[in-house]
Amino acid sequence: MKLLKALRKTYRSITVGFAISVLVILLQFAQIDWLRQVMERAQGLVYDLRLKGTLESRDSGLAEIIIIDLDEKTMSEIGWPWPRDKLATLIKNLSDAGTVVIAFDVIFSEAERNPAEQVQQKLRSHPDQSSDSTNQLIAQLVTEMDGDLAFVESFSSTDVVLGYILQNDDMRRGRLPERVVTSDSPVDHQMVVGKYSGYVTSLPRFHNASSGEGFINSSPDPDGFLRKSALIYRYENTLYPSLALEAARLYALADNISVKTQPAGRFNNIEGVVIGKELIPTDAEGRVLIPYRGQAKSFPYISAIDIVNNQFDPSLFEGSVVFVGTSAIGLADLRATPMGVQYPGVEVHANVLEGLLQPELLKYRPDWWEAAIAIYLAIMGMILAIILPKLGPTQMAFAGMLALTISVGGNIWLWHQANIALPLVSSILLIVFLVAYNIAIGFFKESRQRQQIKSIFNQYVPPAHIDKMLETPEDISMEGEKKELTVLFSDIRSFTTISEQLSANQLKQLLNRYFDPITECIFVHQGTIDKYVGDMVMAFWGAPLDDDNHAENAVKTALEMLRITAKLRADFKADGLPEIHVGVGINTGDMNVGDMGSTFRRAYTVIGDAVNLGSRLEGLTKFYGVECLVSEFTKHQCPNIEFRAIDKVKVKGKSKAVSIYEPVDKTTMSAREFDQIPQYHQAYDSYLKQKWDEAEQKFTQLLHNSPEVKLYQIYLERITELRNMVLPQDWDGSYTHTSK
Repeated sequence: MKLLKALRKTYRSITVGFAISVLVILLQFAQIDWLRQVMERAQGLVYDLRLKGTLESRDSGLAEIIIIDLDEKTMSEIGWPWPRDKLATLIKNLSDAGTVVIAFDVIFSEAERNPAEQVQQKLRSHPDQSSDSTNQLIAQLVTEMDGDLAFVESFSSTDVVLGYILQNDDMRRGRLPERVVTSDSPVDHQMVVGKYSGYVTSLPRFHNASSGEGFINSSPDPDGFLRKSALIYRYENTLYPSLALEAARLYALADNISVKTQPAGRFNNIEGVVIGKELIPTDAEGRVLIPYRGQAKSFPYISAIDIVNNQFDPSLFEGSVVFVGTSAIGLADLRATPMGVQYPGVEVHANVLEGLLQPELLKYRPDWWEAAIAIYLAIMGMILAIILPKLGPTQMAFAGMLALTISVGGNIWLWHQANIALPLVSSILLIVFLVAYNIAIGFFKESRQRQQIKSIFNQYVPPAHIDKMLETPEDISMEGEKKELTVLFSDIRSFTTISEQLSANQLKQLLNRYFDPITECIFVHQGTIDKYVGDMVMAFWGAPLDDDNHAENAVKTALEMLRITAKLRADFKADGLPEIHVGVGINTGDMNVGDMGSTFRRAYTVIGDAVNLGSRLEGLTKFYGVECLVSEFTKHQCPNIEFRAIDKVKVKGKSKAVSIYEPVDKTTMSAREFDQIPQYHQAYDSYLKQKWDEAEQKFTQLLHNSPEVKLYQIYLERITELRNMVLPQDWDGSYTHTSK
């Protein structure tokens, strides 16, 4: 029953989760061009990251594969195109060093100019200017200076593989090699392999002398990156091998290469190519994932000019396979690959050959991958769609990370242990979409709850308090803690008398008109209202939100409250209501703050001696005839506010004297009284020094000028009493109050 109830509460989220799973499966196998391109691009980027993240150093394996580089050094010494006699020397030196196969990532489609032959043709056009001996010498030089002949003759020293290129135009230069690729099923248009209509090959004399030829075409992905390499292409109805595949055939001493196919409905899909007895799995287009060894120049590179000049270690080439190509930027044989965007094309062939010679390095995508991915996405989507709606945000994130770990970890495990390369993007998208959707739904639900909470509590605590509690509850401690805070008590004077003059409804309206602006004032200055008790307001600063200026904010609030009260007095008088006066007491100190109370009723409040002192100060305002009193602890933290010293007192229940002050505000204090503050401080200073006559004279003058100020009368009465007393040596001017 509990499970059914939980499912009912989350059925919408579960339904949407299933829909997202179906959508991702459709994305994986979409046939819409732009969508497929986007997915292929994403798959390629993830593939690149996985490939680079799982690279391992490896030995050469069966054969050392070396790249002879037509580099900048070679170009600067000999130039380009290279003289064919230098290439002949290169082949001979490599053959003498023990190289088994030499593959040229170069097309020799044009004959090299023979200077002697040009002279011979010139003499033939002027027979009167040549003799038999001259003609004989020139004929001998023609043979000796025939670089193409020297190049061809060098082929006999070892197996040489030449390159050619297949094209999509109708240009046909040279001659394609004899067929060396066979198939176990008829090759027709239903077999998915490359199709070309033109070609450019090396000269026939090179073609006839070479041990084999292979195409040097690349097969980049739609984003231009070389991740796969085609092993076979079709021209008309004949299959031809790549340069790397032909080099592998010669190295394996195989007579031919066969293509293995398997029926797929009315189609024949390519399953792989067979060299000798070794099956190399490929995709349906005869391609393999390039098993990159690492960044550019992961294979040994030797400058071609060093080979020609015999400035190399012959022992490096024993039993080796050599690729001759260029890494020179000017010759534009640089490719964009997962290992870098300027990767030498000749090294791509070297990586492919290493994979062909060591098939355990080749990753492949089996025929059943589509069904496997669809089933996995369906199962993972179903599990997440059911589980996620029941979890909180943190648990959702953890579940998402766990699902990602399973998906990515399983994918990498298949990559390492079984050489299976399955797409990963769709799994990641599924998990991200489902987690993001459920977190978003949870966020919107929480947002609605937050609004409900704010609507209930925003009349009791500041909006900032609510926002911070909701957004960062971990920063708010509802448990009891001790910290320095500032507390404020405010009370309406003679409230009992006022209440007796009004009906219950009038009293309620008066209090509401008073509490509304007072509450707003406290909130504006970042205070927290502790409670209302009849006409009394208690508020504090510094909790639950930290406030470095809690004392100053409390005093500013008090001054604003006095201004509000003064305005309300005028308004109430105009409305026929009693005038109101308030007393405000403020103290700063260590207080215990937290969520306190019983299991039936609780409140976020402050308690402690510092709180009690604030309450006592509010009561003392009536005694001194002032509207606001603050302790010395509060005053010391308000350097930007002016104060008038009032007294040094010992309140009931305390033995230690505390100096108390009145914050000065020109808007609430009369101009005459404000101007008297310096004279008052002089009189008060004389009082503390026990200069009774001087103090009495000054206070008398003050009282004469402002007879309404109760404070002056208090000190005159106190001077009369103290003058006749014997005071202790440590008398500090403090006065002990015996009532609250």
